[in-house]
Amino acid sequence: GHTTGPSLNNDKLYKFAYSAEVYVDRVKASLQESAGYRISSDVDVNLLWRNPDNDDDQLVKITMKDVQVENVNERPADKNIFKGKSTEKIIGKEYLQALQRPIVLELVRGKVKTFYSYQNEPGFTQNIKRGLASLFQLQLHSGSTREVDISGKCNTTYHVRQDQVTKIKDLGSCEIKKQGFTSQNSILDVGTKITSATIYVLEDGFIKSIKAEENYVFLLNFRRKTGAKIVSKQRLELKSVQAGPGLIAGKQVAGVIKTLDSSYVAMPLEAEPVKSECKKCPSLSEHWQSIREHMHPEKLSKAEAAKSFLSFIKSIRKATKEEILKVIRSENKELLPQVVDAVTSAQTPESLEAILEFLDFKDASTSILQERFLYACGFASHPSEMLLKSLTDKFKGDIANEEIRETLVIVMGALIRKLCDRGGCKLPIVGEAKRLILNRLEKAKKDDNVKMYLLALKNALLPEAIPVLLKYAEAEEGSISSLAATALQRYNPSFLTKEVKVTMNRIYHQNRKVHEKTVRTTAAAIILNSNPSYMEVKNILLSIGELPMEMNKYMLSVIQDILQFEMPASKTIRKVLKDMRAHNYDRFSKMGSSSAYSGYITRGPDVSSTYSLDILYSGSGILRRSNLNIHVFDRNTELHAIQVVINAQGLESIIAATPDEGEENLDSFAGMSAILFDVQLRPVTFFQGYGDLMSKMLSATGAPMNVVKGLILLTDYSQEIQLQSGPVASAEFLGGLAIDISGGMEFSLWYRESKTNVKNRVAVFVAGNTEVDSFFVKTGMETALEVETALEFISTIQFSQYPFLVCMQMDRIESPFRRYVTKYESLPSGRRYTARREKTEMLAGNEYPLHQENSNMCRKVFGTKSDSAGSWF
Repeated sequence: GHTTGPSLNNDKLYKFAYSAEVYVDRVKASLQESAGYRISSDVDVNLLWRNPDNDDDQLVKITMKDVQVENVNERPADKNIFKGKSTEKIIGKEYLQALQRPIVLELVRGKVKTFYSYQNEPGFTQNIKRGLASLFQLQLHSGSTREVDISGKCNTTYHVRQDQVTKIKDLGSCEIKKQGFTSQNSILDVGTKITSATIYVLEDGFIKSIKAEENYVFLLNFRRKTGAKIVSKQRLELKSVQAGPGLIAGKQVAGVIKTLDSSYVAMPLEAEPVKSECKKCPSLSEHWQSIREHMHPEKLSKAEAAKSFLSFIKSIRKATKEEILKVIRSENKELLPQVVDAVTSAQTPESLEAILEFLDFKDASTSILQERFLYACGFASHPSEMLLKSLTDKFKGDIANEEIRETLVIVMGALIRKLCDRGGCKLPIVGEAKRLILNRLEKAKKDDNVKMYLLALKNALLPEAIPVLLKYAEAEEGSISSLAATALQRYNPSFLTKEVKVTMNRIYHQNRKVHEKTVRTTAAAIILNSNPSYMEVKNILLSIGELPMEMNKYMLSVIQDILQFEMPASKTIRKVLKDMRAHNYDRFSKMGSSSAYSGYITRGPDVSSTYSLDILYSGSGILRRSNLNIHVFDRNTELHAIQVVINAQGLESIIAATPDEGEENLDSFAGMSAILFDVQLRPVTFFQGYGDLMSKMLSATGAPMNVVKGLILLTDYSQEIQLQSGPVASAEFLGGLAIDISGGMEFSLWYRESKTNVKNRVAVFVAGNTEVDSFFVKTGMETALEVETALEFISTIQFSQYPFLVCMQMDRIESPFRRYVTKYESLPSGRRYTARREKTEMLAGNEYPLHQENSNMCRKVFGTKSDSAGSWF
């Protein structure tokens, strides 16, 4: 009785029928409609040698014969790419000969101890034979083990029931060299499900049949209806047992192998890496010429721009530094920024070297390109240490433009956080960049420098920076104090210690000094968002009524928004409201125009997105801060997709009004700050100082200022997969965003009216390609989604009376949403089969309902406007 491994009989030839199939399709589709192919053959197996000292040590010869390649599903003749072609023609004579050369396995207790084959055979054919050889590895007792086969070294579990053995392989545990990367934020990434099972039926101590199947499923996390699957099946069935050649005599394996054929070499059973060459692919320059027309600045909010951007990135990733530089150097200045976006987003060592060689930070005239490069670095989907090192070196060198210097250090902060999120906080370059920012902040004397390093910390979110931010939030004035407080607001509440909450309470209640409204309201937001105690909530509620006029209304609105939107602090607030001292008419009937409101943009099974809009005015009716946020979240993660903040201060002198307490000395200023996909961008100034304000007002066209324009790589997922049957598969999902955000602020002293407008125009394109590549045939599926939309936020203020009238509007235009699926099978000769499906649906436009008070106010504003109110300046 052989209890440890299957055993072959002497002098017998076992004749098997073998097939290996691959299918590629949408996740829920039936395999009958899939793209794919089948390789089938006869397989002869016979025993060459048995160890005289150990019955369970056997040498087995395996030979593939009569190899056929065909469609995996029936196709009509005109759609069959293999029609009329012999196997030799499809595979190639040399490859077919290699495939049909026998291999030899040394099986010890059912496990493949050594895999013998011929050297210098093509890797592709060698891997198909490894896939067949791996099927012969099994154990005849239940249990778990780590074993090596074509997939690498994997955790494997066997379940044995009489003559049936089930082998379950945990493909996620396999150690094998493979390339790939994933996206930084899991919402933008791709989820995978992988299974592998093999069922053996035994007869007379040897194999009667084998059925193996492995499944790979890929799903976009933000839209799980979009995805792909690869199914790989292998079958081996015993057809007959005939009289076969006799055994070779010998004591040692090495001697037997030498007697058999001295050309045999022991090789690893683990698959060898293979790459198929692209024969008819266009060069990088040719590819750029074909998509160039879609990359003009005025077309940047179109889906075609995002699609072209993604295809260009794929080409750049295969290109050399010289090819990349050739394209960059040949382009005009209108299109260069888009080339810089793509080259930087490609994130290969070659693309980084090329762009750094091209950009000269000592030359102020190319600052637009430098800024686009830096922002693309900030949005990097899988940044490298090399990238952070390059930026740190640039920061230490000469930089002609001060704004570029600011952007550079702000982006370094974003890269520090991304590398830390991936477990790279202890890397030497990350440590050096952290120290550089913290030390320079400590030594900074000029306000502009202090702000620059605080913005870097707002991106880096280092736990060790919290005490520094607290110091600046409490001790400093104006925009510095406000910036430090908003940086603390970006931390996960779990990092906010007792000391943070004590300081925020001191700022809000002004225990040590008078603070301006924007800092106090940020401090209140931090307290209310980090699991506030009963007393903290009670003290905030008791303060309403004692605050400056508009701040009363704002805080009241914040509390009502938390209750209405069921935010975490709502339970504690409801408890406090049972106390009549905190909850009474006097407190809850304060007049004013400030407000805070949150609502859903979308609620879906996979992800939901929310918007929050809060507006704070000064007592004289002039905007202090408007803040629009869009968050996207799934069950585990949150993504701060967009924040647009318009700040204004010291504008009371224009309408001869009195500034609020603590704000008497503020300089006239208006500006805009944005966060995009968790990255704080460099703020933009509309005007600074009274003189600048008056000149801009007198010459204002009301034309919006561009805040962000460009192409961003959001989803960036690429994995190589070694299939058990031998071929290599790959899954690649890229998601690109073409974005154009502009904002403006207009004033009319004549009509005593002001207007702010923020317009977000975006186009998203997501492309997935899942492919199985055998050297002689490729099969796969391309899937794509595209949408173009615009979100506009307008606030109109009339300050001719008090309380002044404020009308806010937030609209999204109707947008087409398109989906495409293309399945294909192709031969190197160019013969190709494709099946394409397309679906378009309209996403209805939406005017987002803010609160009822706002609707009432808008009726008044647009009701009181006279027809001549069109002459703005």
